[in-house]
Amino acid sequence: MKLKFLPSQKERKRYVFFSIHSSMPVPFAEGKDAINGSLLGWMGNSSFARAKPWVIRNLWTPKGGVIQCTHRYVDDVKLSLALIRQIGDAKVMFRTTRVSGTIKSGKEKLNS
Repeated sequence: MKLKFLPSQKERKRYVFFSIHSSMPVPFAEGKDAINGSLLGWMGNSSFARAKPWVIRNLWTPKGGVIQCTHRYVDDVKLSLALIRQIGDAKVMFRTTRVSGTIKSGKEKLNS
């Protein structure tokens, strides 16, 4: 038997688009580890689990990417990104460029 949820009980997703300012390109694995470490350090285990952050691999570039999270934790995700100062030996700066409800509209607004 499949459980069904009412639409009001589902968590709304948000997509946080960000850019990475660094002297060296940042690979996906290192960037994801740095982002998850910063999120865990700022929010703790229980809030991290409720936020459901997900770094989207297909949209990762060495100079930016997208994180999916729930709508209630967007500000915490943005703050956690701002706290990252170094990945490996390279100094980095994360800048949130856009928050969107869908990937498609986020890409359209970034390109225009």
